Amino acid sequence: MTSELFRILVINPLVEGTRIAVYENEECLYDKMIPLLNEQYDLETLQQLKDRKKDITDTIQTVGFNIAHFDAVCGRGGLLRPIEGGTYQINQQMIDDLNNQINGDHVSNLGALLADEIAQDWNLQAYIVDPVVVDEMFDIARKTGVPSIERKSIFHALNQKSVARSLARQLQANYEDLCLIIAHIGGGVTVGAHQYGQVIDVNNGFDGDGPLSFERAGSIPNKSLIDLCFESGLSKGAIQDKIIYQSGLKSYLGIERKADLDWLWHTSPEKVEEVFDILGFQIAKEIGKMSTVLSGNVNAIALTGDLAAYPYLNEKIIQQVSWIADTYVFPGENVMLALAQGTLRVLNGKETIKHYDKGRNGKNGS
Repeated sequence: MTSELFRILVINPLVEGTRIAVYENEECLYDKMIPLLNEQYDLETLQQLKDRKKDITDTIQTVGFNIAHFDAVCGRGGLLRPIEGGTYQINQQMIDDLNNQINGDHVSNLGALLADEIAQDWNLQAYIVDPVVVDEMFDIARKTGVPSIERKSIFHALNQKSVARSLARQLQANYEDLCLIIAHIGGGVTVGAHQYGQVIDVNNGFDGDGPLSFERAGSIPNKSLIDLCFESGLSKGAIQDKIIYQSGLKSYLGIERKADLDWLWHTSPEKVEEVFDILGFQIAKEIGKMSTVLSGNVNAIALTGDLAAYPYLNEKIIQQVSWIADTYVFPGENVMLALAQGTLRVLNGKETIKHYDKGRNGKNGS
């Protein structure tokens, strides 16, 4: 007896365009990047909605898919209110919060908006899966030395949870029965302590907490950062740009894109190795911190993200953390498959759908 087949349209809005994919269960039938036109770049994020939607539907129909025969549409989740991990049905509260940019403006906010409009046009179900605002942190993990400032949970939730489930399958166990440390290494670096299906602590790589990354500075000594703010003559926006987008490997190596790093690795590997030594040291230290959050009860460690494709960097990290637990490597970030898998778990009844609302203290999901 064969299991039921579900056809899912997956949408991942990016700055340079919209990536779409069609899945039949976990098999990818079609995958395409639809680039933005020059005139579309000049529009504000939410103003791009109409054009992106038309580009998606035209492309899908042109290659011969009948959207009416799809079972669901899944968009990448955006900057919503803090929510628990899982697959969420898109509802009006979610649409309102994204349109009002409740937690900020980001291109990922278009994911749910696009999925909702296409689903409504074709009478389909619309979902998001594990957006960056997934918040399952212990309350004590939020605290800082300044009572009015608390740490936030903003991290690569989709990839971390997807890799955690893949690792659990490899270990022939359930994600909900394991304690894992997952390190996402890319444009940003986030290291999460996964305890029985929840990420109870994680560094906020977007805001600069934790290790340096490809383009982010990571944690900086407080006094030095204060001096930079008041003595550099830079505006608030310029400092944010420097710390979030123009630091890390980019500033050490004088590069701009991942392709530049690949080229430099092949032409001058010794230069890259010096910086990878720094990056690997800081990531290993963050993994060590998360092992204490789990009280040393760590079943396995996983390294994932674009920079996990470099064996030299992985080896540097593993050398320092091998005493904690075995380390597994999952290079890249399989966003489209992770979105399809999250949707499929709901469609085939393996996971209960969650519903987005304002919730108590902003956290929600039931």
